[in-house]
Amino acid sequence: MQILIAPNAFKNSLDAEQAALAIAEGLKQSKLECTAQLFPIADGGDGTGSLILKSCNGTVLTREVTDPLGRKITAKFGLIENNTTAVIEMADASGLRLLKKDELNPLKATSYGTGELIKFALDEGVSRIIIAMGGSATVDGGCGILNALGIVFRDADENALPANPGALMNMVSIDASGLDKRIFHCEIVILCDVNNRLLGPDGAVAVFGPQKGASAEELPVLENFLKRFAEISQAQTGKDMAIIKHGGAAGGATAGLHTWLNAKLVNGIEYFLKLTQFTEVLQHANLVITGEGSIDRQTLQGKGPYGVALQARQKAILVIGIAGKVPLTQDDDLAEYFDALVSINNEPCDMQTAMANTETNLIRTAVMLGNVLALEDNVRMFRRE
Repeated sequence: MQILIAPNAFKNSLDAEQAALAIAEGLKQSKLECTAQLFPIADGGDGTGSLILKSCNGTVLTREVTDPLGRKITAKFGLIENNTTAVIEMADASGLRLLKKDELNPLKATSYGTGELIKFALDEGVSRIIIAMGGSATVDGGCGILNALGIVFRDADENALPANPGALMNMVSIDASGLDKRIFHCEIVILCDVNNRLLGPDGAVAVFGPQKGASAEELPVLENFLKRFAEISQAQTGKDMAIIKHGGAAGGATAGLHTWLNAKLVNGIEYFLKLTQFTEVLQHANLVITGEGSIDRQTLQGKGPYGVALQARQKAILVIGIAGKVPLTQDDDLAEYFDALVSINNEPCDMQTAMANTETNLIRTAVMLGNVLALEDNVRMFRRE
């Protein structure tokens, strides 16, 4: 049996490569005779850039940039496709993982460092820049990125404002005269892992603000900032960033870059699988095992396991989804793509304990799956006899 192991990251527990290795180890310990191929995936979330560079044999470069709070750090980006395409991971320069929990402050945090990485990529003469925006610490609508590329945000007295939401509440106009013109000779592709729009109850602030450190009192302040940014941008460009699908990703940075840089917003997993030639690997598989922290109805909105299952379905290949959390009852919509959904947790426990035991639970679950599959093979052979 040829098994393709293609999990997404189990957030805050294991990255996609670690998850794939754990599943492979479990199958190895089982009674199943199989060959496993590991193909860790990403849908635009934290870790996507690294997986693309590894899969495409990219070259990694390091540069000094500023972190979300303006401190100097070293961040990396990469080059693929004969150095014509740059791959940037927003989390490397502007990510949550760069800050301690008590440092989270979306009113002060800026995406400026990601803009610096874009400038460094332009210096390499690339014609395309792919940006994975998951895991950002910012809710600045991409203003920090735009500022690093030469756009200036001004108050009523024409003073230049720092590119963070706390200061940009006083924004009256946007001066794009100094924007780095090289950006318009370069295709910007942003891999998005959520469909949320910029504003409202399902927007960047309401859904993602709290995990970036926004208090209940700060949420309406951030929402008003993004609304103001959208209104001024529409008045000057004619583009309504509030209606853009994926516009709420990365604290609204997707909306800002689409509006001011003509960035193309794409479904992250679909683009990733095409770029890494997943279809060619898939054609050799009899079974696909995919998964991430949770598989539920939201998975069908374009998450990594859905993208894998969709392509497997098109080739009539069986798909097993494994996750820390799966629905307790049958879900017909999920059943269209997943032949089986299996939780890796076999007893009640708190979230912290579950995440701490993810690797162990993945191995144990893969052993169980391998043994069940081996039993099925034995039953078939017995029936033939």
